[in-house]
Amino acid sequence: MTETAGGADKADKTVIIKKYANRRLYNTQSSSYITLDHLAAMTREGVEFRVLDAKSGTDITHQILTQIIMDEEASGEQMLPVNFLRQLIGMYGNSMQGMIPQYLEASMEQFQAHRLKLRKAFEESLEVNPLARLAQQNMAMFQAAAAAFVPPGVAGAHGTEEGAASEGGADSADELAKLRAQMAEMQRKLDSLGK
Repeated sequence: MTETAGGADKADKTVIIKKYANRRLYNTQSSSYITLDHLAAMTREGVEFRVLDAKSGTDITHQILTQIIMDEEASGEQMLPVNFLRQLIGMYGNSMQGMIPQYLEASMEQFQAHRLKLRKAFEESLEVNPLARLAQQNMAMFQAAAAAFVPPGVAGAHGTEEGAASEGGADSADELAKLRAQMAEMQRKLDSLGK
């Protein structure tokens, strides 16, 4: 595949979002109105999108992504230190301003690469770390204890929710789904403790 074909393929997958004068955002792929929260979720999921002004056709993706960051920062999810923001503002109009975007992009790519390496190293250390092994054993014991609370005849540990619904009724399926959700949440918390 040539670079041109690869670039065209990426462009084909890019979702076009139109922003109207009334500040509403319209997803042309799903034919529905969306919010900045939807765009934030799409960004976290790795969905490529471009935001265009509906009237002029101008690409305003940068402004919209900046607005998402401002909303996140204002909601208490502050990630950008004040000193960093001051330094960044100070770079506007500076002779080095043109280099900053490439520098920040390269820094973020390095951060992501190191984060993945760190996670892999942690997962590999589970085999030799006695505390990590103990945590895994505790999780296995917890899963076994949770399975003991599922009534007999309801789907087993490897069963499906459909089987639970047919044998134990809709309530059993709901309980099983809740237990699975709780287990998944506990696993996420354990994973975050290991980071």
